Amino acid sequence: MDNEQLLYDIGQLNNLFRDSANIQSLLDKTVEMVASHTRSDVCSIYLYNNENRELVLRATRGLNPDSVGKIKLKLGQGLTGLALKELRPVCEKDAANSPNFKFFPGIFEERYECFLAVPIVRGISKIGVLVLQRKKGQYFDKSDITALEAAASQLANIIENARFLMAMHEPHGEEEEVKTGLSEKLKFIKGKVASEGFAYGPATITNKKKNLAMLLHRDFDYTYSLDDFHTAVAKTAEQLEELQEQVGHKLSDAASLIFAAHLVILKDRHFVGDIVKLIESGINPPLAIKQIGTQYMEGFATSGNSYMQEKTQDIEDLLVRLMSNLLSEAEELDKFRGRVIITRELLPSDLLILSSEEASGIVLVGGTVTSHLSILARSLGIPMVVSDTYELLDLPSNTPILVDGEAGNAYVDPSDEVLERFESQQKARHTLAEQKLSIKPVTTTRDGTRINLFANINLLADLRIACELHCEGVGLYRSEFPFMVRKNLPNEAEQFTIYSKLCELMKGKPVTFRTLDMGGDKTLSYYHDAREQNPALGLRSIRFSLQNKPVFARQIRAMLRAGAEADLRIMFPMVSSIDEFCQAREVVFDCLEELGKQGIEHNRKPKLGIMVELPCIVDLIDDFTKEAEFFSIGTNDFIQFMLGVDRTNENVAGSYLPHHPSVLRAMKKVVRSANQNGREISVCGDMAHQEQYLPFLLGIGVRILSLDPHYLLRVQKAISGIDLDEAEATAEKMLSHTKINDLVQTLNLNTVKD
Repeated sequence: MDNEQLLYDIGQLNNLFRDSANIQSLLDKTVEMVASHTRSDVCSIYLYNNENRELVLRATRGLNPDSVGKIKLKLGQGLTGLALKELRPVCEKDAANSPNFKFFPGIFEERYECFLAVPIVRGISKIGVLVLQRKKGQYFDKSDITALEAAASQLANIIENARFLMAMHEPHGEEEEVKTGLSEKLKFIKGKVASEGFAYGPATITNKKKNLAMLLHRDFDYTYSLDDFHTAVAKTAEQLEELQEQVGHKLSDAASLIFAAHLVILKDRHFVGDIVKLIESGINPPLAIKQIGTQYMEGFATSGNSYMQEKTQDIEDLLVRLMSNLLSEAEELDKFRGRVIITRELLPSDLLILSSEEASGIVLVGGTVTSHLSILARSLGIPMVVSDTYELLDLPSNTPILVDGEAGNAYVDPSDEVLERFESQQKARHTLAEQKLSIKPVTTTRDGTRINLFANINLLADLRIACELHCEGVGLYRSEFPFMVRKNLPNEAEQFTIYSKLCELMKGKPVTFRTLDMGGDKTLSYYHDAREQNPALGLRSIRFSLQNKPVFARQIRAMLRAGAEADLRIMFPMVSSIDEFCQAREVVFDCLEELGKQGIEHNRKPKLGIMVELPCIVDLIDDFTKEAEFFSIGTNDFIQFMLGVDRTNENVAGSYLPHHPSVLRAMKKVVRSANQNGREISVCGDMAHQEQYLPFLLGIGVRILSLDPHYLLRVQKAISGIDLDEAEATAEKMLSHTKINDLVQTLNLNTVKD
């Protein structure tokens, strides 16, 4: 394989791309070039369609040319789809006999036994797959794989731009008819609840990549001045500072300088200075912004430093805002008040912005219900529905949308009848003031047994509601949120400020801090050191903390200082062994000793406990009660790991069963051991607020539930209708079942109604 010449020639394709509007000829030239340099009989390029999650053959040398545009593969289907799904090279000596081989008649692929596919990606964006095939015996080796990966990496940017132009130039005629015919199909969208509530308003479809690409590929007839550019810079800085102030005022604990990176770049003398130099040389300001901006993006994207790579997104956001201000188009771009946002890309920081700008609701296309985005949306009080209907992204802007966050549905341009029905339902919902009047200070069962209702807290905004609804303590403070919505790790002082407010507002009631629970579906945008095939089972939670002890110690010190006068509990997530608990406890002891030597006020006797989330804890629970002072069963992860079901994967959602016999029996064993050994035991996660499971939980001995504040009144009412003797009988009956269908019948018979 002529590796160096191949990479050189692919680099030259970028020049061809800039000068060519014929995208198909570009792709055809690419496959010819790669096939020739790699001495392969077949070279094909498949491009990935994000909307329907499909790979489409777009160019080939060696296969039947009539198959271009007709051969389609779902993500993970066939050897080609597998390469993109798992983001790794797939190399086969005898492709046709591989269990993953997908046969297409008439393309003559079966003639070529040797197969190599590498994914084409840019950052986390899936672009397509580059495929080589050879006849029998002409195997691909490691050097071939390395060279093809390098080629695919160089092709990524070129092909992404080509893909954008294909979307811009090619669709017409028949495709337009298809789009206009979608309106009736889209009248009712069945989705899933992410955050409860109702929202109605005109739609705003957001697509950051599309906005940027459209701006960068525009022609500019008008010539702007240097003064126009400086005005745009000033306006952009003013907008960013105003947004930061709005977010900080509403969500002080989570909003620590989320626009700082944008402002730093905007005020960088080299960034602005380089643009000014181009303008002074006679280049139109929008073209100057485009040229310097893309240079910065490419520089950050190709950096070996993962933190610098992340800055690419900041540059993209800044370019869209700066260019829009120059072109006087920013007003439309940032108008979210009272609107329903339809988007497929949503970061925690995006949610904060939408909340501060008072968006009415969100339809997230292609997300997951159990993600931390959903938890954050609930804390912010933004109704959100998750849907797999990608056609929503093609709706015209300002289309009226009704979001039903109770049932998980959305209505496109709803009728008056639908609107009237939801208006009456909205009136029936309890306002916070009504909940305050209805809720009682103490929660008891029908027979008078006391049950403690604690609150799960994500943001300080949750705590204010929880206090007004008489919660009896904080059973779970998710400390990862201040980490997730930022661009870098919060320091000890920043964490101390947040944690102090939490303890102050609780006024002596128990406050349980869960240490950083990073990993799985909770990612830090600025932490890329752990690229893992299976992050749910990788470096996450307490494992991450123990491998990053300086980060861990800063958090523990902030908790100890903030909780100096509080009933402080520190809880470690995803603990899998007593050794792990002891290592984490040792970090706390070290911090206590250090703070004491420094003479800094702190809590000297925090209670230390664990989240029960892994099956390996169940058989060791008696031993754990000798070490840990309290326990909380995190039902979401506990069920996931007990059953081996990814709770964020919609394909296996039907197998995620809280009422699985093994789950129920394991929970019973944990609760019984904690109670017998005098250790406090609580339950958090979705089971804690799902009314059909309350009799079981109370029946096995649970007396503390920790739930999101807006469920407090609902759960208190349900508990008041439960008789403990009946609950114990129900629990025993459920524990005796071995078949899921029998359990479902018992649940249906004993579901508590409001």
